[in-house]
Amino acid sequence: MAEQKRDYYEVLGVGRNATEAEIKKAYRKMAKENHPDLHPGDTAAEARFKEVNEAYEVLSDPDKKARYDQYGHAGVDPNFGAGAGAGGFDFGDLGDIFGSFFGGFGGWRTNPNAPQRGESIRQNVAISFEEAAFGCEKEVTVDRDETCGTCHGSGCEPGTTPEVCPDCHGTGTVQVRRQTPMGVFATSSPCGRCGGKGKINHQPCKDCQGSGSVRSRKKIKASIPAGIDDGQTISIRGQGHAGKNGGPAGDLLITVTVRPHELFRREGTSVLCSAPITFAQAVLGAELEIPTIDGKVKYTLPEGTQSGTTFRLKGKGIPSINGRGRGDQYVTVYIETPQNLNKEQKEALKKFAQTLGEGNYEENKKFFRKFKK
Repeated sequence: MAEQKRDYYEVLGVGRNATEAEIKKAYRKMAKENHPDLHPGDTAAEARFKEVNEAYEVLSDPDKKARYDQYGHAGVDPNFGAGAGAGGFDFGDLGDIFGSFFGGFGGWRTNPNAPQRGESIRQNVAISFEEAAFGCEKEVTVDRDETCGTCHGSGCEPGTTPEVCPDCHGTGTVQVRRQTPMGVFATSSPCGRCGGKGKINHQPCKDCQGSGSVRSRKKIKASIPAGIDDGQTISIRGQGHAGKNGGPAGDLLITVTVRPHELFRREGTSVLCSAPITFAQAVLGAELEIPTIDGKVKYTLPEGTQSGTTFRLKGKGIPSINGRGRGDQYVTVYIETPQNLNKEQKEALKKFAQTLGEGNYEENKKFFRKFKK
């Protein structure tokens, strides 16, 4: 028996809705990784390289891609469309062959009675800046489908079993063959008798009306990890909708919104803030109390600090979400100009200004030196 080919989309690692640019990008990456020149003597790499080129040859050609999407590998076979009497193959027979493997030709359908994973549920939760930094626990309420406790997901009344559909024999689809100038084609459609389920439930469960699941509202505690950022999503496995036919439940996906802080901003694991200082503090230096996400810390401001100077508080930033250390906090100081001075204060300031010379203003000297040039 000939070796079965892999799906071309799987070979290139792209989805069936991939754009032409995405297909081309994936091909270049895969071809480079498996090029025989990089793997001399490696027959497996050579085989993968050929497989990648074959997949790209089909998916990069609009006509071949359209036939492949509709009929699979058979659609790009050199004998595509030839009738059985012309030395080619009969698409009706091919449909039967594909049906035994995939549940029907051209559609790559799965068995309707095979286990199916449940759908995931998406939720949003808003947290504070500090909760994002240090982690927290939040309770979310979800409405989800759960396996019916009465029929245990079968959809049948206890003690009964469904009948295998006599029209589709449990496949969920029926085939119709038609003769065309290109040959005999077999098309598949959902079985009208069983609705594509493959089975007929004569005695549906009264609690779930035969669906196998019931809607339930649950409160779930979610652990938000320290260091999470705005817009990031965490996954809680198995807390989504129930699966079908014994399949696993989906996941609960929680997207975090971090509320803005009055003082702090965040860049990666760094915390940024601005702090006002007085003219006297900037000139003489001072011991400041600086707010951080851990509380207030003391910082010694050096003499002659200029407005706009930024200093670092090491280890006072956001914890890394992978648990490896913390970022830093960066504080930018600016001098607040005093307002509403009385007469005595203004006179004192004038006298003080008269005692100063060019040597006291280094930035002023630099500016006018550049201006003269």
